[in-house]
Amino acid sequence: MARLFNFSAGPAVLPEEVLAQAASEMLDWHGCGMSVMEMSHRGKEFIAICDQAEADLRELLAIPSSFKVLFLQGGATLQFGVIPMNLLRGRKSADYINTGEWAKKAIKEAKGQCNVNLAASAEDRNFTYAPERASWKLDPEAAYVHYTSNETIGGVEFQWVPDTGSVPLVCDMSSHFLSRPVEFSKYGLVYAGAQKNVGPAGLTLVIVREDLIGGAPKGTPSMLDYKVHADAGSMSNTPPTYPIYVAGLVFQWVKRQGGIAAMERRALERSGLLYEALDKSRFFKNPVRPQDRSRMNVPFTLADSKLDEAFLKGAKERGLVELKGHRSVGGMRASMYNAMPIEGVRRLVEYLREFEKQHA
Repeated sequence: MARLFNFSAGPAVLPEEVLAQAASEMLDWHGCGMSVMEMSHRGKEFIAICDQAEADLRELLAIPSSFKVLFLQGGATLQFGVIPMNLLRGRKSADYINTGEWAKKAIKEAKGQCNVNLAASAEDRNFTYAPERASWKLDPEAAYVHYTSNETIGGVEFQWVPDTGSVPLVCDMSSHFLSRPVEFSKYGLVYAGAQKNVGPAGLTLVIVREDLIGGAPKGTPSMLDYKVHADAGSMSNTPPTYPIYVAGLVFQWVKRQGGIAAMERRALERSGLLYEALDKSRFFKNPVRPQDRSRMNVPFTLADSKLDEAFLKGAKERGLVELKGHRSVGGMRASMYNAMPIEGVRRLVEYLREFEKQHA
């Protein structure tokens, strides 16, 4: 059976080369006589896999030595609560920027631990833009500033990095991590769930500046303390071993493709092709302010929502799947991560034109 063009927001499409390599190594990794799934996380074989994955990620994103790379579990959602535990460091408040569903979830979790200053919000226009930095009302006493740089559901992406001065900037990059360069000099902590651009679900990446580690209050569960994980090289408990292995294969694949610069060029090509088609259409519409449109996640609606099911049915018949929008907003959404071939987007654009011609 031919592979489908999978536009899922996550778990999402993986490079075929990576899947093929993982399949070939499933029973016997490099002649060791066992699968990666069976390895001890403290054995020399897996330690080598993990060390290589970290080295490749550091090379790809030019991560400074002053940052720790942690391979954790629990998804970005767990980090919504872990971040204030570790970064408040005796302070009482933190700044948050509200840009949509994922930002709201982070805000909700933080409110249980500190005073949340809502420094800026895009709710006034239904979360269809990124609030300009000049509009932010930051608290000078805040422990950190948190924002979501790409809203998977709403399709809003920051095309700039906020300047927060000496206050650590914290960023949820889950749905566009590894698709563009990261200016780590401007961040205190970056985190991302892996199931978009990095690998299978189950792995969470936390890249945190060393001076921000070690401030968790007494009584913090050890598995929620960054220092515990940093001191143990992410091996304090059993990590998500197989997802780390697949992520390592993805990092090597990205390097073979030309690195982060190549991923960014492809992201611009894919999203540009789809946005051009949507903008020329009178039948399909993207609600996001053009300068804030996501390169990864493109929501769109049909002129008549009664045709949604017919659209999805026709798409599936053409091998285009997982285009249904998130249940909170409806409509459609095309997620186009690093492993999405340009041919998949071309097929989608062809189908958009065909469907509009039939139903407009």
